[in-house]
Amino acid sequence: MKPSYSRLVIAGLKGGSGKTTLSLGLIAAWREKGLRVVPFKKGPDYIDAGWLSSAAGHLCYNLDPFLIGRERILSSFKAHFGQADCAIIEGNRGIYDGMDAEGTYSTAELAKILSSSVILIVDCAKVTRTVAAMVFGMQKFDNKIDIKGVVLNQIAGARHEKIIREAVEKYCKMPVLGAIPKMRNDLLSERHMGLTPFQEHPDVEKAISYAAEVARKYLDLDAIWDIARKAKQLRGGSEVTSSEAADTDIRRLTRGGSPPVKVGIVKDSAFQFYYPENFEELEKKGAEIIEVSALKEKMLPDIDALYIGGGFPETNAIALAKNTAFRKSLRKAVEGGLPVYAECGGLMYLGSSLLLGNKKYPMAGVLPLVFSLEKKPQAHGYTIADVTSQNPFYPKGTVLKGHEFHYSRAVEIKGKEGIDFSFTMKRGQGIRDGRDGVCYKNVLATYTHLHAYGSPEWAEGLVKRAILYQKEKAKVVDKERNNKIAGRP
Repeated sequence: MKPSYSRLVIAGLKGGSGKTTLSLGLIAAWREKGLRVVPFKKGPDYIDAGWLSSAAGHLCYNLDPFLIGRERILSSFKAHFGQADCAIIEGNRGIYDGMDAEGTYSTAELAKILSSSVILIVDCAKVTRTVAAMVFGMQKFDNKIDIKGVVLNQIAGARHEKIIREAVEKYCKMPVLGAIPKMRNDLLSERHMGLTPFQEHPDVEKAISYAAEVARKYLDLDAIWDIARKAKQLRGGSEVTSSEAADTDIRRLTRGGSPPVKVGIVKDSAFQFYYPENFEELEKKGAEIIEVSALKEKMLPDIDALYIGGGFPETNAIALAKNTAFRKSLRKAVEGGLPVYAECGGLMYLGSSLLLGNKKYPMAGVLPLVFSLEKKPQAHGYTIADVTSQNPFYPKGTVLKGHEFHYSRAVEIKGKEGIDFSFTMKRGQGIRDGRDGVCYKNVLATYTHLHAYGSPEWAEGLVKRAILYQKEKAKVVDKERNNKIAGRP
């Protein structure tokens, strides 16, 4: 019997309309009933995905048409659905918002790829009957989008709800599946342009329990479940695989029974922005993942490569600066040839210092870059980078599709021999003057975040470089052993 892939896309008319609260509430309420819900997130997002993962007790995966593409979205969805009872896919921005006037890469396009029904949540603050007009417009704008029901948000009272509910059901012929009142609650606080990361939240369980309570009290959970259960048959998608040529290169490098390479991942409250698919791709290529904390540990473990993802080094600047032993260990490893790949927050950490207001905090000192945190975003959106210069991980001519979102900027680039930029930005800001991907020895650090399904060269390049480094270490050990046997110093 073919799996049914019960699923729902949660969409809104804009950002901040309540999509995440609704998604969290549904996941948590159904989980309390013993149902297994796997979460997915549309858009280049780590923070909402972290919350969805916490609510589900299951990793949240990214489904983004720009980063990944149609077939890989279907493959990933099927592979990660597993034995779940249902999937909740949270959209981003407004349902039809994309990169252009055609809505390319929008939540609506993702819903089409997944042949998924849509539940629309609408912010009803300071509006009544006009909600029906907005919902009617959503229905007619693209008749290929299967909007099955509406959840009203920010309801002011019983009369407010009654007018909107009757208008939507009369003019849109669509059920109102819930009405959430205005609530003053700081459990799901926001920072920058979204929720505070769950890693920094003082009481994650309480916040998720609150979302579940809202869902139980104000949503028709049975009706929503029935919509998800009646999902259309899902067609397309195949197993996600790496390119044959790249796998051949890795097999060639590991010929002779080399041990698996160890890839360190800096993962703590300062560095937390990672796609789980990236880890999966590293492991598929034979890497063993070793978690490392730049806050607590005094030195790097025995690893063959290091990956430092994004996060908020600025909120942990004091602790990062105080851990001088770890910073020294990292610099020494880099000078010894350790391959290091860093994104955004990781790029900032590899710099010489971080300016926060009138205070200056020393960072790892690997790259001669000084970063400053600004009050407004310095870059936000999808990126396209051409690899135009030699670097440790990518062949020249490679095109990488990713995203960037940061409040920091490089305010000073000091001279250091061997420093170069390997990316030319076709879309996006990069580090400076349309360039990104700063290189030094076997280090590549960039503002651009990549998803391994959309950029298979990332995992391939990191594992291949780790294998080469492992072999070089083995040669040094063998030479020292032979010298010792021969009595040479």
